[in-house]
Amino acid sequence: MIKYSKQMFLPLMALLTLSSCQKEVMEWRDLDEDQKVTTAELPLELEEKIARYDALKTYSDYVLGAGIVMDLYMNNDAYSALVNENFDEVTVGYAMKHGAMVQPDGSINFGPVDDFIAKTNAAGIDVFGHTLVWHANQNASYLNGLIAPTVIPGSPGANALDLSGLKDGSLSGWSLNNPGDGISIAEGEGLATNSPALKMEASASASQPYNLQVVTPAIPVINGHEYEISFYIRSDQPGKGRISFNGLQNNYPYRDWFDTGGEWTEAFETSSQWQQVKFRVNDFTGDSFQMAFDLGYLPDVTYFIDVNNLSVTDLDAEVTATNLIANGDFENGALDGWYGYGNSSTRSVSAEGEGYGDAGYAMVLTNPTAAQAYEAQQVYQFSEPLEAGTEYTFSFFIKADVASTIQVELQSEDYSAEYSGALEVGTNWTKIERTLTPTRDDRVRFIFDFGTSATTFYIDDIILTDGEVNTGSEPVIIELSEEEKASIIGDAMEDWITQMLDHYKDEVHAWDVVNEPMTEGGSVRDGNVADPASDDFYWVKYLGQDYAVTAFKLARELSNPGDILFINDYNLESSPAKVDGLIEYVKYIERQGAEVDGIGTQMHVSLNTNRENIVSMFQKLAATGKLVKISELDVRLGTASPTADQLAEQADMYQFILDSFRENVPASQQYGTTLWNISDNENEHQYWLPDESPNVWDANYDRKPAYKGVADGLAGRDVSEDFTGELAY
Repeated sequence: MIKYSKQMFLPLMALLTLSSCQKEVMEWRDLDEDQKVTTAELPLELEEKIARYDALKTYSDYVLGAGIVMDLYMNNDAYSALVNENFDEVTVGYAMKHGAMVQPDGSINFGPVDDFIAKTNAAGIDVFGHTLVWHANQNASYLNGLIAPTVIPGSPGANALDLSGLKDGSLSGWSLNNPGDGISIAEGEGLATNSPALKMEASASASQPYNLQVVTPAIPVINGHEYEISFYIRSDQPGKGRISFNGLQNNYPYRDWFDTGGEWTEAFETSSQWQQVKFRVNDFTGDSFQMAFDLGYLPDVTYFIDVNNLSVTDLDAEVTATNLIANGDFENGALDGWYGYGNSSTRSVSAEGEGYGDAGYAMVLTNPTAAQAYEAQQVYQFSEPLEAGTEYTFSFFIKADVASTIQVELQSEDYSAEYSGALEVGTNWTKIERTLTPTRDDRVRFIFDFGTSATTFYIDDIILTDGEVNTGSEPVIIELSEEEKASIIGDAMEDWITQMLDHYKDEVHAWDVVNEPMTEGGSVRDGNVADPASDDFYWVKYLGQDYAVTAFKLARELSNPGDILFINDYNLESSPAKVDGLIEYVKYIERQGAEVDGIGTQMHVSLNTNRENIVSMFQKLAATGKLVKISELDVRLGTASPTADQLAEQADMYQFILDSFRENVPASQQYGTTLWNISDNENEHQYWLPDESPNVWDANYDRKPAYKGVADGLAGRDVSEDFTGELAY
């Protein structure tokens, strides 16, 4: 071994005093042992120390995990090699969530995650299940669709039947030929909330259809035209009815009452569910006819007929206005005459049956990111310009995946225009009708401006005319009851949990069952959010706080003995009220008979996070007796170009957190720590902390000072104290 004197070199000035003409040769002399230094004693620079550390998992006595991007793991060899070398367990940030796996029809696409787990199995790494029940990253469109109101289209044209006697409750003009036990108007019993129904009560002796009968006023008709009769009916118990007539060639017809191409019968059946009776007549003997509702077949049955959707419409009525938009109903399955651009938006025609009223086709406009309204446009070009000073009426039916606004403009070639202003669009079909009057005679474009929200719009039956628009009656929207919504959403949640646990029972043995249930103030979220994100869906809104009880009970029932079930939340280190509230919620869940194995604290922290609160949080979590997991650890610096001092402080914060975890949580309760993302590479930060540097490797996958902080925190000591100055080869 080479030895050096501790008096290693003469000062430079002393060397300069040696004359070049001196011929004396310097002699080496041996030093005493206590004056000698070995290479092992030479100080190491921090970079050299960090380079000499082993893989992180070498220093951990518990599970060391990484929150990773599944696509990177599958397709980036450098990334996956770093993960495999350093970690025991991986958690995918998005790919195992409801929004990623549940398809529009409710089925689950297991394929990508199956491939991922096959690769982690080959590397000897476990997968942590994240997450079963969370309010975000849902296929919210599918879930909201399950409980969406039923939209019943209005009649297609003007109603030839006078309903005034029903709407004012007087029954004026209606003949109660046989009232049974009563014929009246029942407010609030119709299809829509607070809408009226014609109530008809059969007597205990009813046995013939005419034992309960009401007859309409005379209905004017045009001989030779075909008329559609439509109404909605339900009964308090199974019932039976027919329609008879006065003024037809066949006043007691056998009909396919539901207009389905089915069997023609004398009568139709009724139940407690609303059903539409719809058929056509054209065999008139004069210029008017009457209908009789004959509901006396069965005794003691009460019937309800919705007043607002009882109609007789002329299917052969002359068109009273010319639609200047030739392709406004898209029934040819194409967008002929339409074009658009802007904001990477897309346009297409829906599948058949997705148009207004679940019939035909609709135009589908998708805006991927929120912008100005005019930044995504769909255009119809007229063959001739509109007339200045003429009032034009436009109308259309529209709905969107997320509540939004849309704007209509009549535009000239030089882009000047008349504007409708923002038009409110909901998630149910809505009819919009407005007027615009061009101030110039060169308006040649009808345009939808749809850039304000990241959503998809469905638009149907677009009309622009300078005459009177008659698109029939307004649609009826029937909301499900709160009990019905709770039942449907409860089934959807249980189906999702069941399929996930059944499918991955042999592969995944630890799960975040419930994620982020608490508010910052420490109460359980209630789901009443004014403007939820497009992929937000709050199970708790429909199921109440026992949604977590159900989730944990089901997860326990379906998982293997020994599988570990967590509840997980963020900001526990910065909000004492939140950590207290979460602990109380765990106690509540267990009082209801479920079992929670562990509590995850995410710990997305910064350099300024209060360290006393961190210690207090670990102490409170340890006091529950539950397993404790640091589930999503990263340390933000507020910049993508940190200074050396910031990097040193980041390393210190990482080490402080891991030291505090080890010192305040008993070893038997330490499940482990998961670092959230591994590097500062932008590919890991498209959706989480962009333009930041929160991780342990830098953007080039080189170790940062934080690597040493994490390793020392895991080991419980400064590992580099054992390093020597020996040259490493």
